Amino acid sequence: MLGGMNTLAKELNDQLQGTIIYDLLSDLGKRMYFPKGIVAQSSEAKQHASRYNATIGMAVSQGKAMILPAIAEQFSELSSTEAVAYAPTGGIAELRSLWKKEIGRKNPTADCTKISEPVVVSGLTNGIAQVADLFVDRGDVVVVPDMFWGNYRLIIEEKREASLAEFPFFEAGGLHIAGFRQAMIDNAVNGKIVTILNFPNNPTGYSPTVEEAHAVAKMLQGLAEEGYKILAIMDDAYFGLFYEKDTYRESVFSLLHNLHENILAVKIDGPTKEHFVWGFRLGFVTFGSKSLTTQQYEALNKKLTGAIRSSISSSSQPAQSLLLHALKRSDFEAEKARLDDSLEKRYFTLKKIVEANANSSVLKALPFNSGYFMSFEMISGSAEALRKELLMKEGIGVISIKDRYIRVAYSSVDEKDLNDMLSVLFKTAEKMR
Repeated sequence: MLGGMNTLAKELNDQLQGTIIYDLLSDLGKRMYFPKGIVAQSSEAKQHASRYNATIGMAVSQGKAMILPAIAEQFSELSSTEAVAYAPTGGIAELRSLWKKEIGRKNPTADCTKISEPVVVSGLTNGIAQVADLFVDRGDVVVVPDMFWGNYRLIIEEKREASLAEFPFFEAGGLHIAGFRQAMIDNAVNGKIVTILNFPNNPTGYSPTVEEAHAVAKMLQGLAEEGYKILAIMDDAYFGLFYEKDTYRESVFSLLHNLHENILAVKIDGPTKEHFVWGFRLGFVTFGSKSLTTQQYEALNKKLTGAIRSSISSSSQPAQSLLLHALKRSDFEAEKARLDDSLEKRYFTLKKIVEANANSSVLKALPFNSGYFMSFEMISGSAEALRKELLMKEGIGVISIKDRYIRVAYSSVDEKDLNDMLSVLFKTAEKMR
């Protein structure tokens, strides 16, 4: 709309005025709305067009989506509509409702009556990008630990033209909470703080202890009470893969979603790692903040679905259908537990090997207790040179970070092979010293 803001965007902004949502929205976020165009009219037609529905650009026969037999036989338990039809922009309603119940089941201290309905996005990367579009402006700063997933840089710095501010992730073998707090204060922009919390962390495989998680929440509450407006994004890609008893086994979202009116917590999660369906490219975005109303959450979700509509249109229908069917099966959790157990066994096997090499003069293991990964710090030498040597001479692939760290994804190495892999890693690092 040339020359001014769209009326629908203005209506949503009016509903959000005076809330933490409005205070944090980017310029794009303020302009975003869900259009009353083809998609909205088609959704309305699904409810009321009892005779003919000629609204959507999809081939239909006898009320069902047309499907090629060569495709249909690959989806024997799905109807043609479940397999190939367009999904609603925000995702299949039943799946969204079920995922919200799953959030409550897996995070028992969370009050799910005070959070938004999850919106489906095309993977967690897309979820982070959509949230960044809504809330991160050029010139904003996003606070992250110095060990962070590299894709944040593309999303925040290149796509949104904001910047990342790093703080030391660890101090004395645990989270550097004081450093985290200072980094947020130092990088607040006009009283606005944006941070991404990724637990279990990629690349270190570290999650906070129960004590640390509550300390993080208390620290953020203190900043909110001082008047800072805080957007706390939880990247929960590896949620649930917790192996130690003292690890906080819920999302930090549980502690933040109803903590203070000046904190908007965003939980970005999904089945890709939790449920071993990486190629499904599905994720969920859920919001929480103290005192927000159902209507305000709906307004924010309309902005989010508008952002989805303007970029990917909607997420994969067959992936959502398959996930929905799987989650409703009575044996689903037992099947998942077996795979979770196999990763836990790898973790404890790896932990023993790392502890046996704790006195290495070349590699120092960073704290790890969860997820898919662990990382070594190079005491001397080049991490990139070590990576290349391992790859070209030993046929072992690892990731080098900042030419200082080596990330090992033990999730992709069978338990029986971990000792051999780590033995070669240590010997090669020693030889190159």
